[in-house]
Amino acid sequence: MVQRRKTRQIWVGKVPVGGNAPVSVQSMAKTNTRDIEATVDQIWALEVAGCEIIRVAVPDMVAASSLGKIRNQIRIPLIADIHFDHRLALKALGEGVDGFRLNPGNIGARWKVVEVVKAAANRKVPIRIGVNAGSLEKELLRKYGEPTAEAMVESALSHIRILEDLGYFEIKISLKASDVTKTIEAYRLLADKVDYPFHLGVTEAGTAFTGTVKSAVGIGTLLAEGIGDTIRVSLTEDPVEEVRVGFEILKALGLRERGLRIISCPSCGRAEINLPALAQEVERRLAGLDRAIHVAVMGCAVNGPGEARAADIGIAGGKGMGLLFRRGQIVRRVSESELADALVEEVEKMTLEMKSD
Repeated sequence: MVQRRKTRQIWVGKVPVGGNAPVSVQSMAKTNTRDIEATVDQIWALEVAGCEIIRVAVPDMVAASSLGKIRNQIRIPLIADIHFDHRLALKALGEGVDGFRLNPGNIGARWKVVEVVKAAANRKVPIRIGVNAGSLEKELLRKYGEPTAEAMVESALSHIRILEDLGYFEIKISLKASDVTKTIEAYRLLADKVDYPFHLGVTEAGTAFTGTVKSAVGIGTLLAEGIGDTIRVSLTEDPVEEVRVGFEILKALGLRERGLRIISCPSCGRAEINLPALAQEVERRLAGLDRAIHVAVMGCAVNGPGEARAADIGIAGGKGMGLLFRRGQIVRRVSESELADALVEEVEKMTLEMKSD
């Protein structure tokens, strides 16, 4: 059982972050924010996938002016990603956003920060201090020679002090690098220094394959140590995939249960059915499942029956056939050609029963 780090709690719209709240999964829209229709469509697809908080880029005033129309057509909290221009933050607040990602240190003079904080305080809109190894302050790079974990933490603390000096504590923090070990070290160093909730991620993680591996290692390691309150998996991929991977990381650690939890054996010379094809078909057909159901797709008589019995629904393969299990009991013997249909049918039946309970 993961013992989570104790933090203060903030609210991003109706989503609690930190404290005893579940670790939330978020993503970032990859559309042009000025294209309201495309952005709303993508956010709806993300919500269907389970996304709980969405962030959009705000590069200019046209994008900022689109935020209200976007906000009025979605149901999950909207975060504005702001850099350099405090007027964009003020406009975003006027458009009704639920939070910011910005660094107080990169939007100019102190009076500009004061204006943003005063406006945010009216609705207690939280600010995420987003430190990135690729955009550290020049003085810190001169001091440390490179973007080290210590430099990232010093940057975060300086930004935190700006907000604290203004009496504003609706803060969450991220310390992201494309280097997994550097990311982990930075979060560990800061965890003992502040009690603000942490937003976890490995930035510029890569494509679906490499990015998933790096994110699972980086985010998963920190979560296993109790560090982290909300996560974003960064992939050069459809953002829906980011959400799916995010939930898989949380499910692997027992921190969240959402949708299908599928286990399948890697297959070997003992398997007498086409196990890889079966597992892939089952996963594809049940991808939209919104109930936490444990499914086992097993290929032989060694571990198959035991794992299938332990699952809600399971298949244990034999020679050109398989046994279909439901909550520990054999339902029937099914030919290989009918295994996927039989398993999906049983899962759908269980889903309907769960909805009627």
